Amino acid sequence: MNIFKSLLGKVWQDPNAAEVVKIEMGQLYLVRPGNIRSSRECIYNEAIATIRRVPALDHNFQLVITRVYEDGDQELLEDEDETDEERVFLISEELEFRSGVTDEEPTFIWRDLDGDVDELYEFVASGTNEPTRAFFETCMYRAMYERKFKASADNTKDSDLVQFIWQPVTTTRGKSSDRQSPKNQQDSEDLPSDNADDSMVQPRAVPIKSTSAAARPSFASSSLPTVISQEGHIFSWNLEVEGFVAEREEVVVAKIVERTPSNFNYWLMVTDEDGDFVSHKISSDMNPRWSQKTSSLTWNYANGGRYDSWALQLASAEAYDAFKTAFAQCLWESLHGVDFRKAKPDEQAYVISSTTEDVEMRDVEDEDEDEEEVESELDPDEEASEEEEEEEEGDAVSPMPQGERNSQLTIGYKGDRSYVVRGNNIGVFSHSNDDQVKYYATISKIATPKGKEFKPQEVMLHDQDTKMVLKNPLDPHSLFSMDIERGKVVEEWKIHEDITVDHIAPDNKFAQTTREQTLVGASHNALFRVDPRISGSKMVESQYKQYVSKNKFSGVATTASGKLAVASEKGDIRLFDTIGKNAKTALPPLGDPILGIDVTASGRWIVATTKTYLLLIDTLIGEGRYAGNLGFDRSFPANAKPMPRRLQLRSEHVAYMNHDINFSVARFNQGEGQEENAIITATGQYVIAWDFAKVKKGHLDKYEIKKYEDMVVQDNFKFGDDKQIIVALQNNVLAINKKNLKRPTRNSLATPMSSLQSRSSIVDSPY
Repeated sequence: MNIFKSLLGKVWQDPNAAEVVKIEMGQLYLVRPGNIRSSRECIYNEAIATIRRVPALDHNFQLVITRVYEDGDQELLEDEDETDEERVFLISEELEFRSGVTDEEPTFIWRDLDGDVDELYEFVASGTNEPTRAFFETCMYRAMYERKFKASADNTKDSDLVQFIWQPVTTTRGKSSDRQSPKNQQDSEDLPSDNADDSMVQPRAVPIKSTSAAARPSFASSSLPTVISQEGHIFSWNLEVEGFVAEREEVVVAKIVERTPSNFNYWLMVTDEDGDFVSHKISSDMNPRWSQKTSSLTWNYANGGRYDSWALQLASAEAYDAFKTAFAQCLWESLHGVDFRKAKPDEQAYVISSTTEDVEMRDVEDEDEDEEEVESELDPDEEASEEEEEEEEGDAVSPMPQGERNSQLTIGYKGDRSYVVRGNNIGVFSHSNDDQVKYYATISKIATPKGKEFKPQEVMLHDQDTKMVLKNPLDPHSLFSMDIERGKVVEEWKIHEDITVDHIAPDNKFAQTTREQTLVGASHNALFRVDPRISGSKMVESQYKQYVSKNKFSGVATTASGKLAVASEKGDIRLFDTIGKNAKTALPPLGDPILGIDVTASGRWIVATTKTYLLLIDTLIGEGRYAGNLGFDRSFPANAKPMPRRLQLRSEHVAYMNHDINFSVARFNQGEGQEENAIITATGQYVIAWDFAKVKKGHLDKYEIKKYEDMVVQDNFKFGDDKQIIVALQNNVLAINKKNLKRPTRNSLATPMSSLQSRSSIVDSPY
């Protein structure tokens, strides 16, 4: 601490200086360890921490946390009789002040002397460097010294201040309750966590959670057919300590049992010496995630409106492999209702390979990440804007019927426009020079050329953004062409009286930037080309292919050269080199319905969206006579199908989000001549972007996130830009820079954002 002597001399010995030290940025929380569900309440979302002298009272100091108002906030409070602008604490030993690290940010923690005995305040000093943190902490201890001894701290030594450094009191409650035993501490650190140092933020004793008899399963695993049984340790995510803590210190037995034989109804059970105490039905909603490094499975469990996070660590690598294989088979059977042994050997291998994590993809360049980070720091265009959610006043617009909400977003290719569907209206938004979104116009009361109004089910820009193709759910055998400039549907394109148009896609990835007139259509079991220039039915008969099986196609995407990736509700993916032929590659279903699909311009990578995970597939054939080709051009060898990778949210992050996962259709950023480097999607109130470069290296959980107060309907990158993201909320449209997304932590996931400050009339009077 003596390294601060010179600085201390300047700030401490000046009696006229009211403020000793200040930290300009942070957040204040009230922590209630005894109440897990509301264990951490944000008091000030932005605040300043100051140590200041008590006027006219020597040797006494205060810790003052002052709220920082965002633009517009203070005006809203002017008329209120009472405001909560700052909180003041007399600095003394009783505060039990200490420092720590939470989510890689320095923190200061002290007791709430006016609250319950275990309530704490926590100040997260965001962005504060280590010297500043240490200096602030030293000043706190000097203030305690002066109050206690009624003397100046100028001549104190480090040893004089040690007495004020808080030491945790470890207590043991009942059988096997000490969380800080060496064995248990090691187990916790070995499990997947948000930060390797999280388990060491604050050493504390956490009592073993007792599972009451009422909470135990109503059926016993011992009486049911057992698929597999392995020993291991069981943990659950503790919101208070921000880490996995052991539910039992002793070894437990994890089983997969079939609750109703021959019905593919499988359950994950965990048993201790007293019987079963964990019973979770195996399904995709569990969000199961495997880690070979720690021989563990993590998952979520919806528990009475709360989403818990669990972790099972198997006793050995062999036990891990066996349990993972059995789990994957049971999950597949529960989704298909078919015995796994009836699947072809190559399909079985494909399914099992989808559970493999952290494997680097083929031919991925080893980029220097540190150099990239330095470059991004030096790039002024990368600077995050604090005002990204501000919007200029929009033109007056007609209010929508009550109950209508935004439902779709499509981004312009040529004219710097975004279009948002809301009922039977389409809002037009311009992209300004300062990378913002501004309300531009409303295309009202969408109707057929015969005047019958409808709500577009799917929209796609066409012909250099001069037209928009609309799907009318009331007339599935036709498409409708809207003139963007006139804001009116001018043509009905009849496709075929016996064939519905369930999905549409451009002729190629960048067709919308050209005058290309044709497009791709799909029914539930057919692919065809649509050409609006031909007379009569617009389907090109020579480029039509109907498939015998009920494929239930759910999405189509095209590469820059016009090759097609087609997904289905059954979960399979087909790759075509052209319309009218059989697929070159058919990838078997994992079982979850695919909601939508996207492909990189080159065709090398595919991302398919399911409800709870994204499926990333490398189409490069790695071995055999066609090695080096893509699956669009040649078939994969039966014994060398690609290894699909699941992009999932970590279970502990879902616990903080506290709602189920329901991804919107994921997209790559796109632009002519631009390499894809991000994948974007949304769930609930969260915009989520994966770093594609890191994903290709096997780091499948490298994603960033941003929370909004409203539900996110759809998001996508601005065309030709890998930084600007357009976000359609249920009642707003805005633009954000990707740098404003944050690493998922307790702060970024669970803490409500400040209210959106948009002044646009689209909020109060939706277009």
